Amino acid sequence: MTEDSAVSPYEDDDPTVGLPRPSTIDRLSPEMLLRGKRHAPSDGWRRLVYRSTGGLIHPGESPKALRQRDLKGRVMAPVSDGHHRIAVLSLKGGVGKTTTTVGLGATLATIRGDRVIAVDANPDRGTLSDRVRVETAATVRELLTELRTFSNPRYADVRAFTSQSLSNRLEILASARDPAVSEAFSADDYREVARLLEQYYSISITDCGTGLLHSAMSSILVLSHQIVLVTSPSVAAARSAEATLDWLHAHDHSDLVKTATVVLSSVRPRSKSTVDLDALRAYFGERCRAVVEIPFDPHLEEDSEGDLDRLTEETRDAYLVLAATVGDAFPAAGRRSLAA
Repeated sequence: MTEDSAVSPYEDDDPTVGLPRPSTIDRLSPEMLLRGKRHAPSDGWRRLVYRSTGGLIHPGESPKALRQRDLKGRVMAPVSDGHHRIAVLSLKGGVGKTTTTVGLGATLATIRGDRVIAVDANPDRGTLSDRVRVETAATVRELLTELRTFSNPRYADVRAFTSQSLSNRLEILASARDPAVSEAFSADDYREVARLLEQYYSISITDCGTGLLHSAMSSILVLSHQIVLVTSPSVAAARSAEATLDWLHAHDHSDLVKTATVVLSSVRPRSKSTVDLDALRAYFGERCRAVVEIPFDPHLEEDSEGDLDRLTEETRDAYLVLAATVGDAFPAAGRRSLAA
């Protein structure tokens, strides 16, 4: 018997022989080693009791705090292959697509420590740049033109063409603001931008136009790891969202349909609408991975610079749920080839 194939004399007495053993890291968890270290209650009467007794009485965290911790943990999930692309779609305008792009991006950028960028891929005048403090008038077209002259661009070179929100660190790469001088974003253009951004950002979110047939969409869909489909609780918007899923399924993007997150965006205050929200949730829930509702919020109605702190607690929580839902796909996403 060779040394490599030698069997321990104790193995016959060990009932775990042949079974996979947990790693040392798994067994030496913080929960096991630091039994006295528990998170202090973050608010409410639990925090008051904890502080007034000097930590001797620890009533534990509230269910709300535990839920928030879980959601944020899902948002901070590691990104497979170092870069993740999300496309935000809607065939119908006015349902909150750009607002959802900014709310999702701002939440991801606030909680995560890495770089998050939103790209305006609207073939006409996009409004994504209206949602941040504009630092530059440069557009994605000018970025492409300028950086083609660089052999090895740095992050600082790219950053000169983006604007960043002061409140949440989300970066925006704008489209041309004047539709009269704008040039259509081609499939090759998008692929080139995607190749550049994946070097410096962990997550890129593409705010798409309202059409599925404009030139850039072929590359956007092929390269996206997941889509967020935005609709509103109305018959016309819901049917447009249904048509989008049907089109994607018919054009070899069934994988994006199955992993999609549908956002039911309330762009108007609650009214006497008779639309059955439960029916909408059930229908899209059967076809897609998840359905998330974003409630009406006066700050979002302003269509101005997005600031999470100005949102109601209910709306902030809804965006956190959306970001966590999107984050669930980060570790498992497969590689999307950028080959020409």
